[in-house]
Amino acid sequence: MRVLLCPDKFAGTLAANEVAAAVADGWREVATGDDLLIRPLADGGPGFVAVLADALAGRRIPVPTRDPLGRPADGEILLTDDGTAYLESAQACGLHLLSAAERDPKATTSYGLGTLVAAAVEHGARTVVVGLGGSGTNDGGAGMLTALGATALDGAGRALPYGGAALADVATLDGAPRLRGATLVAATDVDNPLLGLHGASNVYGPQKGATREDVLLLDAALERWAAVLEKDLPGCPPGLGGLPGGGAAGGLGAAILALGGRCESGIDLVGRAIGLDTALDAADLVITGEGSFDHQSLRGKVVAGVAGAARDRGVPCVVVA
Repeated sequence: MRVLLCPDKFAGTLAANEVAAAVADGWREVATGDDLLIRPLADGGPGFVAVLADALAGRRIPVPTRDPLGRPADGEILLTDDGTAYLESAQACGLHLLSAAERDPKATTSYGLGTLVAAAVEHGARTVVVGLGGSGTNDGGAGMLTALGATALDGAGRALPYGGAALADVATLDGAPRLRGATLVAATDVDNPLLGLHGASNVYGPQKGATREDVLLLDAALERWAAVLEKDLPGCPPGLGGLPGGGAAGGLGAAILALGGRCESGIDLVGRAIGLDTALDAADLVITGEGSFDHQSLRGKVVAGVAGAARDRGVPCVVVA
């Protein structure tokens, strides 16, 4: 029997390749004659660059950056020969970079991601693919834009402090993002909009440390921020707060859309890079998985993409969680 092993990471415990290796070791103990094909996956969250680096020819370039509280952090970009750079927001904005006591989306910033994007552009990337997921921020990409040269100001013309709560006072955007014509692509793990009941603050704010009062404040602040982006950022699409994918990674998806970028399914992007369709065509059984399997798993995450593709081929699929 041909068994395809294509799990996501188990957040906080095992990388995707480690999950696949563990499942493979156990499988071989009881089914020594089966043919195992290992294809670790990512959907834009932690591990995005590592999975792609194993599948694509390119250079991994270390980039010093900042974590959600402004402390030094290690980041990297994967630059391929066709001028595409891949990076992951979690290296700068990741929830895993914060202790439980430090989780406060009112104060955390995406500034470090802007540093990574700027580095990709400086290295000559014409397309910058940003893996979104696993973030500890809820600032709608305001910190990222600041690092790129566009600063959020209050009504008195003062630069706002970092963090999602400060956006309640945003009045205008000063400066222009320095992208040198590069195109941005958000590899998203969710399709939630920026605002509302299914938006970034309501759905993901609590796991980042937000109380119910914080959620209401943050959602209102992001509504104000979206209005400013539509007003002051040329090319920003109308109705930014309701666009699918805008709520990914605390609103980073919306910031990329506002910059003229587009959202693309992370699982589809990675799947093409690793030859997932070919592997699925040859499989008799598919095993995927992630650290926690719940209702959120069905909104554009690895297991949903893999299970759907297996279903379309009439191949049984098992989820390990």
